[in-house]
Amino acid sequence: MRCPYCGKEGTGVIDSREVMNGEGIRRRRECKFCKRRFTTYEKAEEADITIIKKDATREPFDRTKLLGGIMKACEKRRVTREQMEAIVNKIEMNLRSKGVKEIKSREVGNMVVKELFKLDPVAYIRFASVYNNFDSPEEFRRVLGIFRKGSKKQ
Repeated sequence: MRCPYCGKEGTGVIDSREVMNGEGIRRRRECKFCKRRFTTYEKAEEADITIIKKDATREPFDRTKLLGGIMKACEKRRVTREQMEAIVNKIEMNLRSKGVKEIKSREVGNMVVKELFKLDPVAYIRFASVYNNFDSPEEFRRVLGIFRKGSKKQ
């Protein structure tokens, strides 16, 4: 490894620790020439996932964008940031464990809707209304009917 201070190759590892819940390694290094210390991080490279949008355009999977949509749906609800991030983590892990290289945005949206349905009914309706492009009160009534049926069973 090249020293960021003197530019010479020849550094030694002083300390290594797991970071990011075991998904990476933090290494403390020292240059053999100038004796200055610096930190490097090592993480396994993950395969890129491509999202195929409704208009057939493609874009890279962006967990920040997905989290943003979930956060909008959960705004002013009793849903914690950790719960929202857990949904994103679950969806990303699901896609990566299946080895998905490309997936339609509709499928990702379905995954979010299922998770929000379990978590918060208002957030579910908010997300579903945008995701399914609701344009009439009847569509909202239909979704509300799902919750009424569910509450009668209990």
